[in-house]
Amino acid sequence: MIEETGKAVSEVSRLRKSSTLADRVGSSLPFTSELHATIHRWLVEEAYTLDQQRYESWLDMLTEDIHYVMPVRVTTALGTPFSTSPGMAHWDENKYSLSRRVARFLTEHAWTEDPPSRLRHFVTNVRVFETDVPGEVLADSAMLLFRSRGDVNEPSIISAHREDVFRDVGGEYKLARRVILVDESVLRTQNLAIFL
Repeated sequence: MIEETGKAVSEVSRLRKSSTLADRVGSSLPFTSELHATIHRWLVEEAYTLDQQRYESWLDMLTEDIHYVMPVRVTTALGTPFSTSPGMAHWDENKYSLSRRVARFLTEHAWTEDPPSRLRHFVTNVRVFETDVPGEVLADSAMLLFRSRGDVNEPSIISAHREDVFRDVGGEYKLARRVILVDESVLRTQNLAIFL
C-alpha cells in the first residue's frame, strides 16, 4: 500500500470512511494468469470509457465505498521518508463527490470542459497482486494522459503511478480504491476537471 509518513494514504484521509485498506500479498501474478488478464482488460476498458467521457458509465464501474485520492507530491531530500505532502491532496473523493463532479459536467456551468477536452489515457506496466482481503485484488499501473483543449493552448501530459484495489461484486470487478501518484510536484495542466 502506498505510504504517507508511515500511514497508508487512504488511512489518513478524511473522506476514506469505510473504504478498503487491502494490501498486496506476495509477488505479482504471472501475466498468463486469468485474474491478471481480467484486471488488465478492466483497466483498458476504463481508459476507453474515460477517453469517450462516458462518466456516468464510469461511475457504474466503482464501488459505493470508493476512495479516489491523488496526494500532492513534494520534492524532498534523499532519505526523506515521504514523497507527498501529509494530509494534502489534489483529489480526495468518495462516490458522492465523484458523482457531483459528473453531474456538473452535464450542466451548462461546466466551463472547464466547454469545449470538451480531447483525452487519451495510456495504461501500461500492469501488475496484479492478491490481497489480504478476500474478494479483493490490487493492481499497479503506469498511466499517461494526453489532454488537448481548444486550438491555441498547448496540450497537457500527465504521467502517474496508480495503485488500484478491485472488489468482486456479484461476479464483476469494481474499483474500490485508487491512489494516484503523479510524477511531477507542479502540474502543468489548465485544471483538473478530468479523471485519471
